[in-house]
Amino acid sequence: MDLDDPVCLCFRVSKRKLLAYLRTQHPKVASQLSQCGGAGTGCGWCVPYLKKLFEQQEVELSAEEYTRQRETYRETGERPAGMDSASGGRKPPDSLAADEGSGGLRPPLADD
Repeated sequence: MDLDDPVCLCFRVSKRKLLAYLRTQHPKVASQLSQCGGAGTGCGWCVPYLKKLFEQQEVELSAEEYTRQRETYRETGERPAGMDSASGGRKPPDSLAADEGSGGLRPPLADD
């Protein structure tokens, strides 16, 4: 994944922008990355990647593979092996709309 590829595809927040935010703002917990252009507050797909960036681990995926995996997640609600959700198994938005009593609201990002 190149620096200018979006990590948060909902809000088009690039890896470069997230790394700059980490470097300049020094967030205390991974969920504070949501203050960087709303990253992680849309469909929730990028939350595990945001956690990895926060933990200073590189995410080794091409932009195409990242996008393909997100499409699969949006269709099935399942993440690839090894990419467990930091959000407690939150479902993609289309699935949430069908949940009774949810009001379409998703829980906030979870911090470990």
